[in-house]
Order: sequence, then C-alpha cells, then structure tokens
Amino acid sequence: MIPRSVFEHSLLHLLAPVRAFLEDDAVSEVLINGPSQIFIERRGVLERTDARFDSDEALLAVLRNAAQYAGKHVDQDNPILESRLPDGSRLSGVLPPLATSGPYLCIRRFFQTRLTADGLVESGTLTDEAVGALAAMVRGKLNIIIAGGTGTGKTSILNWLTAFVPEGERVGVIEDAQEVQPQHGHAFQLAARQADEDGRGAVSIRDLFRASLRMRPDRVIVGEIRGGEALDMVQAMVSGHGGCLATLHASHPRDVLTRLETMAMASDIAMPLTALRLQIGSGVDAIVQLSRQRNGQRVLTHIAEVVDYDAQASRYELQELFCREYGHAENASRLLRTAAYPKFAARMLEHGARWPFAQGDRS
Repeated sequence: MIPRSVFEHSLLHLLAPVRAFLEDDAVSEVLINGPSQIFIERRGVLERTDARFDSDEALLAVLRNAAQYAGKHVDQDNPILESRLPDGSRLSGVLPPLATSGPYLCIRRFFQTRLTADGLVESGTLTDEAVGALAAMVRGKLNIIIAGGTGTGKTSILNWLTAFVPEGERVGVIEDAQEVQPQHGHAFQLAARQADEDGRGAVSIRDLFRASLRMRPDRVIVGEIRGGEALDMVQAMVSGHGGCLATLHASHPRDVLTRLETMAMASDIAMPLTALRLQIGSGVDAIVQLSRQRNGQRVLTHIAEVVDYDAQASRYELQELFCREYGHAENASRLLRTAAYPKFAARMLEHGARWPFAQGDRS
C-alpha cells in the first residue's frame, strides 16, 4: 500500500501552477475551468489570474491523485469527485465531457485561523448585540439553522457558534466531508462515505444521523442539510434533542423552511404535509441568515425566530430579532436589533441562559 505521505507530496507537486494561491491567506477559493482559465476569490472578489496548467492531462493527474488520496475513484464512469487536500481544503472536480472545456476543479480553502467575536464585529459581519444574542441562544440549547448562499461563511459561523456550547455537553458532528471544526472539548465527528466501484459500502448522512443518536449526544450538528436527513433532524428536534445546529443553502429565512419541507419530503417516510410543517414550526427555533455583499464582505442579515406554523393560514410565523438595514451608498448597511421579544426566551431559562435584552427595549 502506498503511504499517504507519498500522495500528499505528489498532489502538492501537481498543483504547482496554483500553489502560491493555496498559500495566500487572502485567497478563499481557486477556480480552474480547464488548463488555461484560472480564477481566484481574494477577499471575496473574483479575479482572473495568469496561472496555467500544461494540458488537460495535467489536470486529470491532479484529480486522479486527489481521488487516491481520499480513497476514492474518478474516471468516465465516476466523473464527479469530492475530495480533500492535505491541509483540509475541499476539492471538487468534474471530468469531460460533463465539463465542456477541460477538467474543472474548485478548491475551497481551509483556514486554521478561528473566528473571534472581536474579529466578526470589527469586520462588520456582526454587532456586539448580535454576538451576545447568538451566544445566549446556543447556551439556551435552541435549534438553529444557519443559512446563506455559496461562500457566505455558513460553516465558519457554525464553527464559531460551537464555542458557546457548555463544556459539560457531548456534541456529535455529522457531515459529507470533514469541514466542521468544533471549538468544543467533547465532540465526536462522523463523515459519510460514497459507494465503491461496485456500488457497495455507501454510508449516508441519514445513516450517520441515526447512528449518532445512539451515541449519547447532548447536541447534534449537521455540516450541511442536503436531502432526506432533513426529516430525521426535524424529528430529533421535536423529540427532545435540543441545541441542534446545521447549515443549509437558502437566500432568506422563509426560504429555509420551504427548503426543509422539500428535502424532508425526499425521504423514504411518507408524512402528510401539514404534519411535517407543524413539526418544522415546532422544532426549528431560529434562523441565522448570512449573505455576501457586492464588495465581497460576508455579513449577517437576519436573526429570525420561528414562532410556529399556522395551520389555518397555511404559513409559518416568523419574527425578526435582528435585521440588516441598507443605505443609499454602495455596500452601506448596519445590523439592527428589532423591538421583538422572542417567545423562546422562556425556554432558554431552563438551560441557564437568558435573552440579553429587556422586553420592549430596542437598539
């Protein structure tokens, strides 16, 4: 068996044309559209580079080596690859003819530096009030969905929030590929596995979620909800597993709930839609919405409470606790706390946490 270190060395050698970008802390993504078209995202802004690979074959060599490094297989029968680089960065690749102008690669950088409250406030992502509210919500064992588009910082905020989980609790982390870095002393992490070349050995997020509930977690974290595991998570939320955290792709808090519905209905369990909506309305406590502004800055736009599902009106009841207000100047915005007082404040007290603002008080 070839030692893992050999794959690490050869993979980094094959990536030599973009190695400088992979060592630049200002670069968050490297986007390779065939050998002669390479873009990077630096400080949230896309720019084209002069970097080049010699040929399609050079990129194919990167993908094959990355697949071997991750114990996977990529070829014409398996043309899509999700893998990791030695530093933990995520690599996604697609082979021709699915990729129409040569092999495509996207490398999402892995950063060792952890977010801090001071850093998030200084960058304008959050305010001191929002930091206090989110810390209390996590300590109060609320079920929170972190939502946003691609590259809005969902996983980074999720990692940061885990620091507020009380030390006496056990945290289970479930994901497709290891990206979550829990800032907590007692966490176990489970990663899904694809089927082998013969279609055997697959272990899904749903399989891991069910297994994790038998491993005595006080909280369960799902790196990203993508499919039928949405139903398992919602049912766990309403059956006593408080403090769940997860990320999900959605552009607005209300879209989060409809996306949860859609993914839950993709499971193999048939459930009346009204019953599903009632469970979602009861299980999810809050939504943290993130966005990326035109200048590339990643910001929090909403903290919204999911109050309930109104079956008569066929709609979810949400109330905004924080909302970002936009000015006339480009990229001018500020995050404001509303006058709303959350109904979940009473339940937070059961876990020794308190909503940090008085009822009727407004920023």
